[in-house]
Amino acid sequence: MEIGRASTLWIRQVLLLFVLLGMSQGGSEPGLFSVVEEMQSGSFVGNLAKDLGLEVGELSLRGAQVVSNDNKQCLQLDINTGDLLLSETLDREELCGSTELCVLHFQVLMKNPIQLIQIELQVRDINDHSPFFLEKVMLLEIPENCPVGTVFLLESAKDLDVGINAVHSYTISPNSHFHIKMRVNPDNRKYPELVLDKSLDYEEQPELSFILTALDGGSPPRTGTALVRVVVVDTNDNSPEFEQSFYEVKIPENSVLGSLVVTVSAWDLDSGINGEISYTFSHASEDIQKTFEINQKSGEVSLTAPLDFETIESYSVIIQATDGGGRFGKSTIRIQVMDENDNAPEISVSSMTSPIPENSPETVVMVFSIRDRDSGDNKRMICSIPEDVPFVLKSSVENYYTLETERKLDRESQAEYNITVTVTDLGTPRLKTEHSITVQVSDVNDNAPAFTQTSYTLFVRENNSPALHIGSVSATDRDSGTNAQVTYSLLPTHDPHLALASLVSINADSGHLFALRSLDYEALRAFEFRVGAADRGSPALSSDALVRVVLVDDNDNAPFVLYPLQNGSAPCTELLPRQAEAGSLVTKVVAVDGDSGQNAWLSYQLLKATEPGLFGVWAHNGEVRTARLLSERDAARHRLLVLVKDNGEPPLSATVTLHVLLVDGFSQPYLPLPEAAPERAQADSLTVYLVIALASVTSLFLFSVLLLVAVRLCRRRRAASEGRCSVPGGRFPGHLVDVSGTGTLSQSYQYEVCLMGGSGTSEFNFLKPVISNLSLQRPGKENEETPTFHNSFGFNNQ
Repeated sequence: MEIGRASTLWIRQVLLLFVLLGMSQGGSEPGLFSVVEEMQSGSFVGNLAKDLGLEVGELSLRGAQVVSNDNKQCLQLDINTGDLLLSETLDREELCGSTELCVLHFQVLMKNPIQLIQIELQVRDINDHSPFFLEKVMLLEIPENCPVGTVFLLESAKDLDVGINAVHSYTISPNSHFHIKMRVNPDNRKYPELVLDKSLDYEEQPELSFILTALDGGSPPRTGTALVRVVVVDTNDNSPEFEQSFYEVKIPENSVLGSLVVTVSAWDLDSGINGEISYTFSHASEDIQKTFEINQKSGEVSLTAPLDFETIESYSVIIQATDGGGRFGKSTIRIQVMDENDNAPEISVSSMTSPIPENSPETVVMVFSIRDRDSGDNKRMICSIPEDVPFVLKSSVENYYTLETERKLDRESQAEYNITVTVTDLGTPRLKTEHSITVQVSDVNDNAPAFTQTSYTLFVRENNSPALHIGSVSATDRDSGTNAQVTYSLLPTHDPHLALASLVSINADSGHLFALRSLDYEALRAFEFRVGAADRGSPALSSDALVRVVLVDDNDNAPFVLYPLQNGSAPCTELLPRQAEAGSLVTKVVAVDGDSGQNAWLSYQLLKATEPGLFGVWAHNGEVRTARLLSERDAARHRLLVLVKDNGEPPLSATVTLHVLLVDGFSQPYLPLPEAAPERAQADSLTVYLVIALASVTSLFLFSVLLLVAVRLCRRRRAASEGRCSVPGGRFPGHLVDVSGTGTLSQSYQYEVCLMGGSGTSEFNFLKPVISNLSLQRPGKENEETPTFHNSFGFNNQ
């Protein structure tokens, strides 16, 4: 016992040395990590940065991430430290099954630039499973004439562990007839054989029982047991023999369940029950027992489960033919699974970016990998996208692709793209996989607001109320969000005389324009300015439009009489010779209207006259003419009230009072009729010279008169308070008669003259120029001895 324990300890030390050597070699190889199964989640696996020779900060800057083809995230990377940690507890038996070398493949994906680093994680087995027998009781029927040394096959034990932790040895309970011998099958699995040490005697002992124990190589070893019952039968001296010791079969992986795989055949020279053969699987693994079944009578092997070339490419099956006496023969079947194109390509997305900004070419939208589980041509793939989208596929490393923008995108033309990535293999028939994504395009402020019109014309009636809405401008922006929010403003005007800020305002949000005060057509008939529209993007974009405001006239101005002036001074008196014929021009009323259009069309009407029917007013030009011949019975003084009315709605009007004085002494040749107007044009130039000469002489005369009056006033102690003036009875001098042809005295210069009569000498009592005024006044002073006539007359250039 002590020797056995020492030998076991030595074996353990040697195995530990090999394990340590393997770990040291694995650690020195970049991209290879090792971990023991059943370690807790979060356990340290290795330092990726140190293993790859990278700086820890480089992993974070390049966005390193661990990806797997199977999308199983067993590892997690701490990009701050570079440590690889377990994200879940690993079960080697679940991951790799009976495969001894359990290696998981991962990739470390780093961006900027894109780099893919392969890493492998080896999951080492621990002895966490005990061996077990599928059959707890094994029944052997052994003829009594079996020679010593005959070998009998026993059912092998199963152990989910692998390597040294798998089934290592078998023992049986002590007995005098048998001992255990181990064999290794083509699958490198150990199975026990029962060797006969002593001849059996049916009469002495027809049945034997003992315990079969399976031990694994773990430390400490785990065990599993089964009961072996040996039934001694009568003599059977021939064993079954197969027609072929080795069968090789090829079968497509898409074979229908229940289809025939192969038929094995064996014969036995014995007769009776000893010649009856039954076929069974020997030392079949669990996968074989699930996938195939054999007809015990006919030896037909049929399919009971789907085949998958990608999982298991071939099977090695041992067929045992046993006769009724317990003798058996063996044959091996190698079943080769042929690949079929039964796996569609797979797409695994590593990263996805959406939305992407417009106007940004060569932007990476998606990083993905493709794979096909088939082999050969069935595994070769073609990746494509539709041609009508502005995107392009670029191949990276080991079936990794990037989807990038081919050119600048315009969100205003298309804000969303539906892209289908199609991966097709080259098998027969071809299989394909489609992966559809939706890429949103985010807005960039690349469109300035656009007005619906380049210029706006607004008509506003004058005398509007303040804050009146006079119109609106509108602009649209093809962008979205804040980039499309338009703000309106008034732009500074270049006209220094236009106080735009006091005239109009604009609503910054709606573009409504308002008049800030009442507008006057007569003061400002039209004005224009520019309106700006700016979005709220960064940087902000803007545009402008011209706005012209045209005022519409209201009839808010009454006619204004220019002549004769109504300024509150002495009334204007027109002189008319009694010899004037019917239709002679007396005077002309001149008026204007501040409005425009029909509001400024004026008409004249005689409202009231001292003697109706003597005078008439032409409605369209305001000329006052005699309606008939004058007679001696007509009064010397006449008062006319003339109405001037515009054509507005409602019409406005003004009145003017005219005073007409009938005088004698005007000779007939100087009272031309209206048809003498052409002759007046010829005399106009002469009249101007006469007026200038008269003005000069009058100025000197006035100066002399004023000097004379001053001397006389100094001599008199008492100033005359009243004086009576009358029109002299003689004819006016010819140079005072208007020869302009208009029929009235000239209005350019008018004089007020007072003639002193009664003493036989005429002298001027007072002489004063009066502009645009002709009136008859009575002085406030009376001279008891001599009456004084006060005349006023004037000249008017028309």
